Amino acid sequence: MTNVSMIGLDLAKNVFQAHGADTAGAPVLRKKLRREQVLSFFAAQPPCLVTMEACPGAHYWGREIGKLGHEVRLIAPAYVKPFVKRQKNDAADAEAICEAAQRPTMRFVAVKSEAKQASAVIFRTRDVLINQRTQLINAIRGHLSEYGLIAPQGPFHVERLIAQIEDPASDLPQAARSCLVILVGALRHLQEQTAALDAEIAARSKTDDVARRLMTVPGIGPLIATAIEALAPPAETFRSGRDFAAWVGLTPVQRSTGGKERLGRTSRMGERTLRRLLIIASSAVVRWAKRKGVPAGSWLGRMLARKPPMLVIVALANKNARVAWALLTKGGVYRAPVATA
Repeated sequence: MTNVSMIGLDLAKNVFQAHGADTAGAPVLRKKLRREQVLSFFAAQPPCLVTMEACPGAHYWGREIGKLGHEVRLIAPAYVKPFVKRQKNDAADAEAICEAAQRPTMRFVAVKSEAKQASAVIFRTRDVLINQRTQLINAIRGHLSEYGLIAPQGPFHVERLIAQIEDPASDLPQAARSCLVILVGALRHLQEQTAALDAEIAARSKTDDVARRLMTVPGIGPLIATAIEALAPPAETFRSGRDFAAWVGLTPVQRSTGGKERLGRTSRMGERTLRRLLIIASSAVVRWAKRKGVPAGSWLGRMLARKPPMLVIVALANKNARVAWALLTKGGVYRAPVATA
């Protein structure tokens, strides 16, 4: 069909739904496709705009369909939902994707390259290992608390509990000790794997020029610098550092009405891994500043003097995200501002 100017594709595991529209937005094509039929279907279509929801597999299909001469755009699922009419099904979803893409102010997600996706796998893997490590630590704490053995919070203090498990002179029943030893072995194996991933991330940061420039920012180390390079879309996607910080989820949610501005908690939208790393690093900077002191005229000193610590931590994470965007777009390295009295 030569009058198809846009096709909305609802992705799935096996059965896909395509909805085609002409230049006026009128529907001219509705077709259900098996997975093996998708590429042959688009190969037979004239070059047009293909839109999909940004979901698992969308970047793969975006690259493959783009090789056939089509222009591919991805839309966040939250921006598609308002266009679904009444009942939800594959055909309605495909039509909603097509209609959402026609909005002049619609925001699109950049299609990631295969190398970009591959570089992000290490952080996804690390997140899984960290979650499993936390689960094992909580299990060890819970079991030993039943026998009156406790330790301060934090993964570094779990060694006290492990020493009680491995001490044959402790009062733990042997039946419980034999099971807890299994948990300890699994925990140490996860710690070794996590350390190996951290070493690989550190090695990547030393060979990447962009990561080295980002590490000049206080509060951004090898882990965050490499994560920004791997997980964030191209810096040119965002108009300003504020847009990048909003994408990470470090800006407040607005609930304004009637000309009155009401700001709530942070939005927590965007990349969870990157947001968590920025906040953890900022909390370390704030703790160090409160312990060792900070110049009174500096931005951090002024914030600590009049704001609660958690608010300062999020504000510092927001500031670091904006600085990182500026370095990515304008080049150069971070230069600390001169503190004023």
